[in-house]
Amino acid sequence: MNLAETIRTNFSCRDFTGDPVTDDQLHRILELARFAPSGGNRQGWHVVVVRDQATRQNLGKLCEPTLRLYAAQAAAGEQPFNAVDPSLVDVEKALNTPVDHFPMFDHLGDVPVLLVISVDLTTVASMDKDLNRVGLAAGASVYPLVWNILLAARAEGLAGVLTTAVIPAEAEARALLSLPDTHAIAAMVPLGVPAHPLTQLTRKPVENFTTIDRYNGAPLDLNRANSSAASDRS
Repeated sequence: MNLAETIRTNFSCRDFTGDPVTDDQLHRILELARFAPSGGNRQGWHVVVVRDQATRQNLGKLCEPTLRLYAAQAAAGEQPFNAVDPSLVDVEKALNTPVDHFPMFDHLGDVPVLLVISVDLTTVASMDKDLNRVGLAAGASVYPLVWNILLAARAEGLAGVLTTAVIPAEAEARALLSLPDTHAIAAMVPLGVPAHPLTQLTRKPVENFTTIDRYNGAPLDLNRANSSAASDRS
């Protein structure tokens, strides 16, 4: 499979067969993934391979309040957990309302293997740490690794999904995994052999999210660019 096909079909897999994921497979995946960029090449990431079933299940349990709140906000027509518009959802009511939209988390102990990726905040360049908004820049030093893991997994016949639902319960998860206090959890990644065939993904076209010179500039339209180039040559 070439790189273009890998990227176009690297879907979020939440349903796995019972086939195991070996340490050899994980080592090959991480051997490739480690070439991800990070700020100053500090490589402050850490990967915990969660083999213990009870620990995986406990991590899934920690996600429950977040998932209930997510479902309640979505049902209310909100964009869940967005950092701009305050939620009007009754938090207490939401946390006491079970949901069945997220079966993988209810059975996280049954996934073949779970990777928890954290980053040492003493090593990252958080260029936006003093801005009056939610910080994003620190993720540049860890999420390329996470994506490389998912891409490299394809070469092993595996698939997975990047999940962040445990992050609101980071203190409890950190204690469960004995993570240092300076480490922030960036993602949990269940991995395994996908139960269903991989398919090409559906995404918005380039013209929908790319503009020239400014946010409200003309879209990056390939047909227009080719027509302009042809006119220049005539």
